[in-house]
Amino acid sequence: VDAYHEFDYPREMARAIRQALSPTGRLALVEYRAEDPNVPIKRIHKMSVAQARREMAAVGLRLIDSVETLPQQHLLFFQK
Repeated sequence: VDAYHEFDYPREMARAIRQALSPTGRLALVEYRAEDPNVPIKRIHKMSVAQARREMAAVGLRLIDSVETLPQQHLLFFQK
């Protein structure tokens, strides 16, 4: 939770996660909403849906579902 943006090498980590996923496996990202100025977290610790989609697409993962009921975070599910 709220960790992906902290990786020193996020692309390499996402590639390794993708390789480790089973054909039906999913990666879940929970990140503070960059689109919401009312989330009291520094911008560097937030992530937009568009940014998450771009970064996951770059390693071959696609957004398959999202849950927007958390008060301050996105919950995004990606799959091969």
